Amino acid sequence: MRLKMRLEDAMVYVLATAGYGMTTQRIAEVINNEKLHIRVDGNPVTDKQVYAAVCRHPETFVKEGGRILLSM
Repeated sequence: MRLKMRLEDAMVYVLATAGYGMTTQRIAEVINNEKLHIRVDGNPVTDKQVYAAVCRHPETFVKEGGRILLSM
């Protein structure tokens, strides 16, 4: 059984595994498809939640050209 990640950790995992920037919608799709993060209410992660996490963690994520990248 795989442990579920916090949303921010799931986002880092998705971006690091992909090796390139992604849209918030694509990040949410991968997180939901791989069941990396499960919301308390059981609903799928949304692109708006991903965007909010990006804004909360500028030390980890960068917005560039409509895509989200890991901060170096």
